[in-house]
Amino acid sequence: MKDNKVERFRQSAAMLRRQFLQGDAGIFDQALGDQEVAVVMSELVAPYRERVYPPLDTLRLFVGQVLSVDRACQDVVGRRLSERVAQGQSASALNTGSYCDARQRLPTALPKTLGATIGERLEGTVPSRWRWQGRCVKLFDGTTVSMPDTPSNQQAYPQSHEQKPGLGFPIARIGALIGLASGAILGYQVVACEGKGTGEQTLLGNLLGQLNTGDVVLADALLATWWIIEGAQRRGADVVMAQHGKRITDFTRGKRLGKHDHIVQWPRPPKPKTMSAEEYARYPEFITMREVEVNGRILVTTLLDRNFVSLSELGRLYKMRWNIEVDFRTIKATLAMDVLRCKSQPMVEKEIAVYFLAYNLVRWAMAKAAWLADVLPRALSFTGVKRLLNAFADQLRRTPSDQIRSVVATVLAGIATLKLPHRPDRVEPRAKKRRPKNLPLLTVPRQVARDLILAQRKLNRVT
Repeated sequence: MKDNKVERFRQSAAMLRRQFLQGDAGIFDQALGDQEVAVVMSELVAPYRERVYPPLDTLRLFVGQVLSVDRACQDVVGRRLSERVAQGQSASALNTGSYCDARQRLPTALPKTLGATIGERLEGTVPSRWRWQGRCVKLFDGTTVSMPDTPSNQQAYPQSHEQKPGLGFPIARIGALIGLASGAILGYQVVACEGKGTGEQTLLGNLLGQLNTGDVVLADALLATWWIIEGAQRRGADVVMAQHGKRITDFTRGKRLGKHDHIVQWPRPPKPKTMSAEEYARYPEFITMREVEVNGRILVTTLLDRNFVSLSELGRLYKMRWNIEVDFRTIKATLAMDVLRCKSQPMVEKEIAVYFLAYNLVRWAMAKAAWLADVLPRALSFTGVKRLLNAFADQLRRTPSDQIRSVVATVLAGIATLKLPHRPDRVEPRAKKRRPKNLPLLTVPRQVARDLILAQRKLNRVT
């Protein structure tokens, strides 16, 4: 890089770090170092010439876009114009074409790699007291998102077969591993919502490679299969899951540890058609499992030592699985990722990667504030933190280096006060009070409906 290009790169990296309260020292201040970002950029981004929207600035603006309330490209180019004027640079156009072209040039691997790096580093950095018995617990679940009804999106993520063509929307399924202690996304996969290899069991199976020795996988009953549990054990991880509905639990069998608490052997299932005999023979004939009943629910786990993990402790741990449901609600509702905006399959994947990068950056800021205030990160409000970071975004980017520490300290102190209320017995009906407008449903494609309206108007004018 030439000197002016290097300096501009450093300024862009510094602006991105500042926006999420990263400094030069401290346990939670090294998520995005200049050298590390430079290495990732050199590996993933092709050589480029200086433009109004260079790759790192484009990524920073894209992150700000998914965190903003507006989320419009027009809002982004307006903020870019404001930045350039404030820095004494030439004014940029308010046309969104250049920014959209820059987003298309941005490789999807860039936000995906940075997001995964930040998530893994955050979960690996959290203090032991934030963990469950000092161990890293990784939650898994799946969710779905919809997107604009375009040919590219329909081809990659077809709509439900129960909907007529032109009336539905493409749907993608996302499976993700999320750290219990930090709330960060550690890995994910995006697939179509229907078809072979698109179920949650397949998604978790593909993510087992991201487990480390000593991890604990926490998931619901759908994932409690022999193959997934054996795969997790092979990587040195344990599992805690609800019992699969098709498996019969008989507490009169096996080695009894206590009331409704025993150890049993699960035999290897029949060979799948897609698996060779040699590969099948490499799997053990049995896996050893512990089955317990807690509060009317049967749980299965590879944590076999009753003295180390009691029945009640397993029940408390499984209750924490609900955190991933809250995390997905945060991503889809607070960040408004429930309905994506991009109109092509490559841009949809990129949009999801940027959303998860932005989510992990906010989680990093929350962890830093929680560590300084001696509270748990999950005790803080993600929604409140996102609002505060958005409110200070311009100030954090533009404040001189010799004054930035006081601004960061102010924001961190504010984040530490955004604690969630403790409501253990809260119950809310799954129903809406506000009535929507009583409009009929669209039963034909939109263009057909337009043509019918225009034809009716023309007929009315004639008569």
